[in-house]
Amino acid sequence: MCGIVAIVGRAPVAPLIVDALKRLEYRGYDSAGVATLDDGVLARRRAPGRLVNLEKRLQAEPLGGNIGIGHTRWATHGVPNETNAHPHFSGGVAVVHNGIIENFSDLRDELARDGYSFSSQTDTEVVAHLVSRELAKGADPVEAAHNAIRRLEGAFALAILFEGDDDLIVGARNGPPLAIGHGEGEMFLGSDAIALAPFTDSITYLEDGDWAVVRRNEMSIFDIDGNPVERRRQQSLGTSYMVDKGNHRHFMEKEIHEQPEVISHTLAHYLDFTNGTCRQLDLPFDFAAINRLAISACGTAYLAGLIGKYWFERHARLPVDIDIASEFRYREMPLSKDDAALFISQSGETADTLASLRYCRKAGMKIGAVVNVRESTIARESDVTLPTLAGPEIGVASTKAFTCQLSVLAALSVRAARARGAISAEQEKALVRQLSEAPRLATQVLKLDTEIEKLARELGKYKHVLYLGRDTNFPLAMEGALKLKEISYIHAEGYAAGELKHGPIALIDEKMPVIVIAPHDRIFEKTVSNMQEVAARGGKIILITDREGAARSTVDTLATIVLPDVPDIISPIIYALPIQMLAYYTAVFMGTDVDQPRNLAKSVTVE
Repeated sequence: MCGIVAIVGRAPVAPLIVDALKRLEYRGYDSAGVATLDDGVLARRRAPGRLVNLEKRLQAEPLGGNIGIGHTRWATHGVPNETNAHPHFSGGVAVVHNGIIENFSDLRDELARDGYSFSSQTDTEVVAHLVSRELAKGADPVEAAHNAIRRLEGAFALAILFEGDDDLIVGARNGPPLAIGHGEGEMFLGSDAIALAPFTDSITYLEDGDWAVVRRNEMSIFDIDGNPVERRRQQSLGTSYMVDKGNHRHFMEKEIHEQPEVISHTLAHYLDFTNGTCRQLDLPFDFAAINRLAISACGTAYLAGLIGKYWFERHARLPVDIDIASEFRYREMPLSKDDAALFISQSGETADTLASLRYCRKAGMKIGAVVNVRESTIARESDVTLPTLAGPEIGVASTKAFTCQLSVLAALSVRAARARGAISAEQEKALVRQLSEAPRLATQVLKLDTEIEKLARELGKYKHVLYLGRDTNFPLAMEGALKLKEISYIHAEGYAAGELKHGPIALIDEKMPVIVIAPHDRIFEKTVSNMQEVAARGGKIILITDREGAARSTVDTLATIVLPDVPDIISPIIYALPIQMLAYYTAVFMGTDVDQPRNLAKSVTVE
């Protein structure tokens, strides 16, 4: 969700800012801009669309100056065009902003009464005018910024640049992440460590309510009342990764193929494969003592949590409540400080998930965070961080982060089962051994890419697709549908196979492909019955199953994708791969922007 980069440097910063913004493209955006101070005078270049458009503009009209701010915008207020692109100017002030200013309408009316005119439709422009008005009243730049920030309500990260002062940027955070990067005679601001990776690995993360005065040789952080606060300076893990596509056409393809390795890393973090046991974790709660586990997340992470619910309840006999994070706190479910909550987020910055976490915190619950960014807000505000070791995931549509989330949840469910006495030591060893097979089996599935690519060319001819599954394959069906519509823009829905007769069967005809996820398990025959109902109405079936399932299926299919035989506990992890690959190749065939699909952002940092 948008991206901010700011530099107080020693050399011309415009090209550096653009390069850093490229590292934030994975967040999703629809316009971009840069502003610098050149000989003390503010200048900017903005462009709608991709960063290449901004680069062309800068080639034609270069920007000088050793201090500047840059932004990639994902439209919330106003259409994505050059006028609404950041930075926004007012009376010698330049501002870039991530988030939503919730009281912008009232502020806009107030400023209009004071004679300020608005050239954009954005909420951000009010910030520039607020700071400018404070300067006009006689405040110095730091005081003006602070006074303006105190008027804002909502979620925001800000970087503010002042004409005439080439050694000052003010940053602020209330919700969306913002980090300060430390250099030698230069300082940086960025939405995350990946953006700052070319410049520094020494990072200070702002907390909610912080604002910072950043100069070349120093920085100071304050709370909303202006009191100095200390924040820990740390080495960033994000700078240790190379973020490029390698030999792959897209980041999504690369990340699909990285899954055997990152699943292995993640499982090894939680399981001792040598002894067949779960590793000891410093948990703030005892699985044996809690009566209920609350899980909350958004999007793909929510579907991972839904699969985790099956595992915790089946193996550990631990009841689980799971909610979409945007609904969690509004449902006003009874919470007990004697129970635990688990929050799942790739970025660790998802606004709705963070709000749900804070809701549970107020209720006194112990909190665990399954995140891919250990330095994230959700991680920092949890009692324990349970990392997914996926590495940076650049493609907007989650792939390796999803299977790593599943890996963490599967391992935790085994640990919970053992702690609660629901399984024996021998059963623990058996489950750990089965989980250890996941990387090898995932590698085998990736070899089906040619077959799946061929099938995707056929799937791309249709406008609607239905996914069906039972048990853990029901959330997986929803995940398959989500992936397909995210990146190919084909309308798709995922249903529990048993719900077919309760409505969706009305849609079945010869123009409706139905993707059925059905390994040969204890409920396979029931799923075959649903497939027969589809076939009787002319639906075109794509069956994803194993060798036994393919042999026992009595229904004609458009195609059957045959996976290796897999143990039940890792079935969702392995079966996630073909649905990812099918969505990916369909999108490639249709020519969509696979890594940065329209209207979507990688990290949703506003509610």
